[in-house]
Amino acid sequence: MINPQQVEAMIQAELPDAKINVQSPDGEHFEVTVVSSQFAGKGLVQQHQLVYRAVQEAMSTEAIHALALKTYTPETWQSSQ
Repeated sequence: MINPQQVEAMIQAELPDAKINVQSPDGEHFEVTVVSSQFAGKGLVQQHQLVYRAVQEAMSTEAIHALALKTYTPETWQSSQ
């Protein structure tokens, strides 16, 4: 089993400037919001690929069963608030 703090640390290692919020009701299904300047100029799929790359090992071993992602640049995050 993996906890939200571990998921956050994996993403932070790949996207050091990111602001990350991880929620998990059961330790297998995760809802993640990531705000990073590294998403600038990238489409949604490319943004999600960056996050998936960070958690790839945990997903391949099924420590993470499901991952719901919301990704934002700092600018899109500000306008969504």
